[in-house]
Amino acid sequence: MVKKLAVVGSGLMGTGIAQVALEGGMEVAVYDIAEASIEKSMATIRTFLQKKVDKGKLGPEQLEDMLRNLKGTANLEEALKDACFVIEAATERMDVKKNIFRELDRVAGPGAFLASNTSTLSITEIAAVTGRPEKVLGTHFFSPVPLMRLVEIVRGEKTAEETISAALELARALGKTAIVVKDVPGFIVNRFMCLLYNEGAFQVQNGIARPEDIDAAMKLGANHPMGPLELMDLVGIDVCYYALKGIYEATGDERFKPCPLFEQMLAKGKLGRKSGEGFYKYN
Repeated sequence: MVKKLAVVGSGLMGTGIAQVALEGGMEVAVYDIAEASIEKSMATIRTFLQKKVDKGKLGPEQLEDMLRNLKGTANLEEALKDACFVIEAATERMDVKKNIFRELDRVAGPGAFLASNTSTLSITEIAAVTGRPEKVLGTHFFSPVPLMRLVEIVRGEKTAEETISAALELARALGKTAIVVKDVPGFIVNRFMCLLYNEGAFQVQNGIARPEDIDAAMKLGANHPMGPLELMDLVGIDVCYYALKGIYEATGDERFKPCPLFEQMLAKGKLGRKSGEGFYKYN
């Protein structure tokens, strides 16, 4: 059983992973280079757990125990100390992830498993920059982590069976259903979702319909809980763009070539909910 989990990255995904790990009874350390991001992450976790107390889903004593097990830090050595499992949840860029994994390999204990929450990038390529590729794998959680039940466990070319077993045990402890998938660009879910994202962006760019009508069409006509544009705003326009770009560069498949609208939105800082504007505007 994982006693201490270290999460590298305190954004939306890292915060969600940390929260479910706390609820799973683990000690959790959240690392980020930005102090402000760490503080926001800690506040978010406290807020969501307090809501569970208010609804009677958690007792006040349970909340206190969880918060005692939570630590946010800008010191990587402190975060990784005694951690037997590390999950990276940083920007969806291969150069960033490789740099992080070089550091994780250097700092983490020799027995620690190193996982990436990447949604599209090659685990085999990430693992190659470490001296322990057999202990590197993908653990692709979905947003929002506390609500979404699936985790894609991604097996790199050199990932050991022991590593996969440890990840499956972790997923069960977090209350998630895990599936094991081959290391292919986009894995399973995002090979479907990125096509939907791209088509949604092209429909907006080409003036086929208003964003709200495109989303309504998919919710009412395909029974999707959220429309593709709403979902991209929630996940982050930058995250969706880099996911598409990653699959396109890995496969050369023109279906995944990002719609030009994505780059225009990024240039204007329209990243979705986190920036206050994406396909929609937010307060």
